[in-house]
Amino acid sequence: MSLIVSYIPLAALGVLALGFAPLAWWMSRFLRPKKPSQWQDDTYECGSEPIGVARVQFRFQYYAFGIIFVVFDLVATFLALWAVAYSALSTTATVFVLVFLGILLLGVAYALKKEETIWI
Repeated sequence: MSLIVSYIPLAALGVLALGFAPLAWWMSRFLRPKKPSQWQDDTYECGSEPIGVARVQFRFQYYAFGIIFVVFDLVATFLALWAVAYSALSTTATVFVLVFLGILLLGVAYALKKEETIWI
């Protein structure tokens, strides 16, 4: 029973964290000014008047690069945390990490190969 009691602060923090964003969004609906104007509808580009159309279509490759970057950023973060937590790595753990990285590299190679066919 004491194990469950020790997790109560963690559960309270989780509820608070999950409830903060919806509560902030809900409160902003009541606190914001409601006087629409043309100035508020204009596109803002670093303090200067926009030139041309603001809606430009980007190529899919930019999104693919972004997704690949995010995947490797998360992987690097988790691997760094894993390496710090397990300073004395066994041979089995090292093999599993190398297999994991190999699978990730295969996924990136596939994404880049698929992207190469989109360029054409």
